[in-house]
This record gives sequence, C-alpha cells and structure tokens, in this order.
Amino acid sequence: MAALMTPGTRAPPAPGDFSGEGSQGLPDPSPEPKQLPELIRMKRDGGRLSEADIRGFVAAVVNGSAQGAQIGAMLMAIRLRGMDLEETSVLTQALAQSGQQLEWPEAWRQQLVDKHSTGGVGDKVSLVLAPALAACGCKVPMISGRGLGHTGGTLDKLESIPGFNVIQSPEQMQVLLDQAGCCIVGQSEQLVPADGILYAARDVTATVDSLPLITASILSKKLVEGLSALVVDVKFGGAAVFPNQEQARELAKTLVGVGASLGLRVAAALTAMDKPLGRCVGHALEVEEALLCMDGAGPPDLRDLVTTLGGALLWLSGHAETQAQGAARVAAALDDGSALGRFERMLAAQGVDPGLARALCSGSPAERRQLLPRAREQEELLAPADGTVELVRALPLALVLHELGAGRSRAGEPLRLGVGAELLIDVGQRLHRGTPWLRVHRDGPALSGPQSRALQEALVLSDRAPFTAPSPFAELVLPPQQ
Repeated sequence: MAALMTPGTRAPPAPGDFSGEGSQGLPDPSPEPKQLPELIRMKRDGGRLSEADIRGFVAAVVNGSAQGAQIGAMLMAIRLRGMDLEETSVLTQALAQSGQQLEWPEAWRQQLVDKHSTGGVGDKVSLVLAPALAACGCKVPMISGRGLGHTGGTLDKLESIPGFNVIQSPEQMQVLLDQAGCCIVGQSEQLVPADGILYAARDVTATVDSLPLITASILSKKLVEGLSALVVDVKFGGAAVFPNQEQARELAKTLVGVGASLGLRVAAALTAMDKPLGRCVGHALEVEEALLCMDGAGPPDLRDLVTTLGGALLWLSGHAETQAQGAARVAAALDDGSALGRFERMLAAQGVDPGLARALCSGSPAERRQLLPRAREQEELLAPADGTVELVRALPLALVLHELGAGRSRAGEPLRLGVGAELLIDVGQRLHRGTPWLRVHRDGPALSGPQSRALQEALVLSDRAPFTAPSPFAELVLPPQQ
C-alpha cells in the first residue's frame, strides 16, 4: 500500500532545498517565531520572509490560529509585494508538507508523471492524456480540481459518467495505478490541506492571479505525488487567467524554476485560450469528445495538444529520446486503442459498472450519447452573415453556459451535466449566412435575448480566404538541465 508521512514529518531535503544553514538558503530559523501581525507587516512593507516565517504562517493556517482577516491580509501583501524564488520554494514545500505525503514503490520512481492546466474552456486534455501516458508505460496519479468561475473542472466532467468516484484514499490510488496505470482523483482533506484553505481565500480576496501563490498552489499538490516529471499547461488569451503570452511566460518560468529548486523536473507549455479547445464545451459533451480523441479521431487541436504535452512528459521522464518521439508514441496510443483500453480500466476501477465502461469505450458516438447525461432541449444558432470564421470567442460562450447550469456560482452547487454547446464549424472555414454554427444543449427554456446576442457576438467573421487554424501550442519552457 502507499506509505504515508504524517503532518509535521519532514521529508528528506530535495535538491535545491532552501532549508539548509548559513548563506546557502533562507536565514536560519529564529528561536522565537514572529507573531502573524508582524509577518504581515514585514511582507506589506516589501520585506523578505524567512523559512521559519513562512512555515509559521502555514502552520497557523492549518491549526486554525490564523484569523480569516489575517490570511486575507497576508495573501494581499504577497500579491502586491511578491515573493522571490526562494520564498516561493519554501511556501510550496510548507504547503506540501501540511498534510500526508504519498509514497510509492521504488520501482515506480521514473514512471510517475503528471500534467496540470491553469484552466480553460473545453479543456478535456487530462481525460485523454492520463490513459495515453499509462499506455506508454507511465504511472499517472493525477490530483485534479472542480470548475472555477467560467472554466470547467476535470472532476466534474468525469462525474458525468454514472458511478465514477473521484474520492480515493492513497491506498486506493496505488491499487488504481497497479490496475490501470492512471487515476484521476480529487484533493482530499489529508493531502495539502493548507492549500485548500488558501485557495478558497484567494478566490474571495482578489489574489487568484498572484504568481507565487499560483506556483505554490500548483506545485505543492504535485510534490506530494512524488513525480519524476510534470508538465503544466499555462493558458493565455481572452478566456485565461493571463490575457497575453508574456504574462503566461512569467508564470511558466517561475513554475519551472521553483520546481527545479525542489528537485521536480517541470516543463511549462504556453497554449492559447481564446477559442474553446475542441468542438464541445460542457461536462458530458466533453467526455464524448475525449472518447472520440481516444478513437484516434476528434478535433485536430485537441489531439495536437495531447500529443505535444504527452511527448514532452515522455521525454522529460526518460521514456523517449526526443519530444517528437514521445509525441509519436502518444499518437500511436490514441490510434491503436491502447489509451482507450486504459481509460476503460480506470473507469471500472473508479466505480463505473464494467459493462457501462465497456459500452462507453467500444460504442459509436450515438450510442455513447445515450449512456451519458443529456440535456432536455437543443437549440441551434445561425450565422448572421457570410464570412470566414476568424474566431469563436471562448469566454462569452462559457459565461452563457455557466448561466444555463454548466457552472457553479458557489461551492457545492449541483451542475447540469448535460448542458453544453457543440461548435458546428471550424476556425478558418467559409460560412454562409443562415448556416447553423452552434448547437446549445439546455435543460431550461429557450435562450434569452441577451444570451443569444452574447453567443452571436462570440462568432467573429472576416473577409479573408479560408485558412487552416493554428495549433493552440505556442512554446515550451524547459527546466535548466534540459
């Protein structure tokens, strides 16, 4: 069974660990810990927090001695004043060590890989990539999240499959990795509890976009997985946290640098999130499209991102000599059915009836639709003019679907798993006035006037000649040793 280290147990220092003595790391811990108001004041005034300061703050968050106002004040001080690489590394490590640590068989050390996304519209990459990597010989202990704001959550998508259970203990995770090679689970109260508290506070204190806080939140959850390699998909564009590629690159470099300082091989892919990824948005619809991709078909932009990210991971973890060779191996797993086979095993191991799992993975698209939640009504929108499809804006599409029940306005709110939208056109194609371009799946009444207008305005047409849509992948930021 997966071994656990309890809170308070220090893990062996990782390469680049900043808990050492003297001038090689942060200052030696002070014999008398500072009080929270003093720590907040220090960071507010642009000071640098020691390892003891940061660990003291995280401990106070976990044991409940930090008041909500103090947590919010510290988060805002960090957001405004920032943290350097060493402070961010210590914060990441302190969050990771706030709960249990996952430990796996030694033989798995080089096989353990994972991927994380900063969140997008129609982003179902994890559903495809985890089983594809498992088919390539990796172990993928993916800890995922739920939808936040207008972005969809991987766990919500999987829960549209009847019976799928995202709550798994560390011991169950090891069984899943043995049986299927991958699992996709939720963050438990035992794993990285400090991050759970800070994450919720960031959402209501306008500190979500802080680079050190984003970095520590992402990497702390991955540190407890004991990974050999990690790829983070950093989105930029109109429907992403970062509107432009330069800001996304800054986060990418921070993630890669902090990962390296903690002995974690991290690469960060910058990918565009102006239009939805693939053709489907909405939980059950995205599961259908993920299955289509694992049939060796589906939208080219989704397949391209899966193979690109997977190729980088196989290369970083030593499973391929080059990124291109890794990408080819992932593509082969999609085309020969081995990724789909791993997905079927994962479904059955995580609570889905084996007969349903088999039917989903072997059925036609029409048969699959009968097995998953469906909205009661469908409504098509027609192109208002002739033109070439320049762009379909992801953000207004996601916001309307959120209103229709595909997203949450508060934690724990139930979702309408069949609600969503299908793009009936591709970016770059010629479109004629009156042609259906979007099919909305809804449970409630017809779209309101404002909703219809918002969706129609998401369609951007131009006079230029038809073209091939570019890949969403822009660049890959690699760790120093590469």
